[in-house]
Parts: sequence; C-alpha cells; structure tokens
Amino acid sequence: MRTGSEEDGCIDVKLEREDSQVNLRLKRAAFAAIASTSIMFSAALAGASEFINILTGGTSGVYYPLGVALSKIYGEKIEGARTQVQATKASVENLNLLQQGRGEIAFALGDSVKLAWEGNADAGFKAPLDKLRGIAAIYPNYIQIMSSKESGIKTIADFKGKSLSVGAPKSGTELNARAILAAAGMSYDDLAKTEYLPFAESVELMKNRQLDATLQSAGLGVSSFKDLATSVDVQMVAVPEEIAGKLGAPYIAATVPAGTYQGQDADVPTVAVVNFLVTHSDVSDETAYQMTKQLFENLPEMEAAHKAAAQIKLENALKGMPVPLHPGAERYYKEKGLL
Repeated sequence: MRTGSEEDGCIDVKLEREDSQVNLRLKRAAFAAIASTSIMFSAALAGASEFINILTGGTSGVYYPLGVALSKIYGEKIEGARTQVQATKASVENLNLLQQGRGEIAFALGDSVKLAWEGNADAGFKAPLDKLRGIAAIYPNYIQIMSSKESGIKTIADFKGKSLSVGAPKSGTELNARAILAAAGMSYDDLAKTEYLPFAESVELMKNRQLDATLQSAGLGVSSFKDLATSVDVQMVAVPEEIAGKLGAPYIAATVPAGTYQGQDADVPTVAVVNFLVTHSDVSDETAYQMTKQLFENLPEMEAAHKAAAQIKLENALKGMPVPLHPGAERYYKEKGLL
C-alpha cells in the first residue's frame, strides 16, 4: 500500500517528465524556427546578389534608353534577376557609384574610365577606383557641338566671348569639353559664360535664346539634338582632325554623317571616344558572365532602343579596355574565342 507521500512523489516525477518533454518540444520548435529564419535570410541574401542596378545618364541621352533595354533583357534572360535603371549625371558619377557598390553595371566614356582607374582628382576621382572591372567596349560617343545660327559660331575659335554648355560638372561630356578646348589653345576663361547643364536643359536654353551653343558627347542621333534641330536654326560646329591628333588616345577622328540631324546637309568632322560597360569586383562571376553574354546575344533589342547600338560588335569588345576584365566577362570571351 502506497502512502500519500509516495503517491505525491510519483505525481511529482510524472509532472517533471511532462515538463521536460514540453520544454524539449519548445526547444525543438524554437530551433526549427531559427533554422527556417536562417534559410529564409540566406535565400534573401542570395536573391539580393542577383539585383542589377544599371547606371546610365540623363534621360535625353543615349545611355538611358540603352539601359532600359538592358534592364528588360537582363530581367527576362537572367534567372532570378531583379533589375533597375538609374538616371545619373553619367560617366564620372557612375564610376564613383560602382566603386561604392551602389550599382552592378554602368555606362561610361573610355577617358573617364582611364582617369578613374588612375585616380585623377581633377576629373572627379579622389583616389584610384580599384574595384572597377570591365565588361565590354560598346559604341563610340561622338563629340557633337551645335550652335544657333544667330550666334555666328561656325568654328571652335568662334566660341571666344560666347556662351557654351559643357554638360553636368565633371561628367564625361564636361571632361571632353575641357580637353577639346585645351587642344584648340582655349579654356573656359575665353567664354563669356560656361553653363554646366544636362543635355535637355541645354537645349531648352538654346530654344529660349539664352545660350549660344552646347557640346554633347553621345551616340549619333541623340534625341536632344534632334529636338533642337527641329526647333531653331542651328549649325554643327566641326572639330578638326588636327585636334584629334593633339588629343591622342582614347580620342579618335570621326565624322557626323550628313543628314544625322535636320538641316545638316554635309558631313561634319569631329572626334569620338569609345564607351564601355563597367562593373565592379564584388559582382559575382556568374552575374558578370550573364550580363556580358546577354548583351551580345540580344543586340537587336539594344538597337531597337537606339541606333547607336548598331555599332556594338563582339569583335570590338576588348579594344582599348582601360581596366582589368571581370573574371565572369573573361569566361564569356574565352568561350567565344576572343581570349
């Protein structure tokens, strides 16, 4: 016969066992929740690595519509990729953003990329941008200068005492403007006024007769110049071949063909600089590989966005690359026999 105290003891042992089992179940549930959260967090991180922010330029330039086309291509062709197009002040800003990891791929002019790699402070780079990695050389940017006919500007020498917009401060376009004026023995001090404005704003000032001329570095047929040429009487200003010779690489002599803009009846000599698509070293090899591959395997879609893309050729992809190739891009070019 059990005493009351023995029965109480058995009950206590049983309750202790039940409490232990409950605690074990709670611990297992908590562990499972933590594990599940960890898996979800890891998956989120994996997904984040496929986010592709495309750094372009002003919306009235050529970089932006090509960036929109790339965004569509990458979103459809790269599994799990989420894309975004960011309008910027173009080359210099784009390269600094890449160094900070605030974009995955960017459009930039070749001279800006070279100066960024070197860390040229005057060009807007406080230190060498050592994370930059190359994806591809794409199409050339033509340095195009348009003046109002009433300004009387026909040559670069005629800029003395006139007003000129040279693009956003320390943009690729502005670096081009400084270089060209210097090669012609001039500087901003020779101008009556220097405006540092994006393409569209420069055009609006010219339409309102508040600006004599604008220099824009872009692909042929840039929308801002098309708009300007259909709004006021304009004159394309030539950049003589001798200036191209003084500038040297990465500048080359080029021509704006007759008929590129309304009222342009003859070829106009100028200089050009090759554009590049650039990424950074923290982008995964697979993402860089896919960004390179999908660019070249979907060129018709790029050309549909802007005719400048017709000049993007696989055989020219490595010409003049100012920075080391990303290993992912290198893999693609090896597959294609370019390396």
